[in-house]
Amino acid sequence: MTRIDTSRPESVPPTPSHTVGPFYGYALPFPGGGDIAPVGHPDTITLQGYVLDGEGNPLPDAFVELWGPDPEGTVPTTDGSIRRDPATGGYLGRNGVEFTGWGRVQTDANGHWYARTLRPGARGRSAPYISACVFARGLLMHLFTRIYLPGDEAALAADPLLAQLEPERRDTLIAVDGGNGTYRFDIRLQGEGETVFLEFR
Repeated sequence: MTRIDTSRPESVPPTPSHTVGPFYGYALPFPGGGDIAPVGHPDTITLQGYVLDGEGNPLPDAFVELWGPDPEGTVPTTDGSIRRDPATGGYLGRNGVEFTGWGRVQTDANGHWYARTLRPGARGRSAPYISACVFARGLLMHLFTRIYLPGDEAALAADPLLAQLEPERRDTLIAVDGGNGTYRFDIRLQGEGETVFLEFR
């Protein structure tokens, strides 16, 4: 057993009570949190990217929560798709059938995240988008943003939110098409190229 000399503060390693929280690595992640699309659905897309701090460094302990409508633009009202073992209560994974539109993914050691979901349909006057919420160390309040998909420039130009933004700020909300149904969306928390975040009142 290693003994720590507590008579000298510099020799005591930091504990959660000494560091900036909150902490998201315990109990919140769950296997398959990014597997939002039903298995084999033809409208499945993959979103992926990095969560970056103000200096462009990746954050290995951030969370991204996603909510999105189905391809018809309808917000799902289906109950949760997560299954549990009736005997033990243990997590069995998603059932692979219902689409709830919601998922939660943790960044990996390189600050990377990805999720499989359905291509969102348009709702009202807005271009199709997926809502995202970011949790990360040092953030005492989570941040909300949107992920718009490229392709329909007329819809993007007419979107009420995007129309209010300067072109360089607008581009921080539009994913980059990687081909084959994949899109990259990096989330920069501050600094040059900071993602546009939304405030709800």
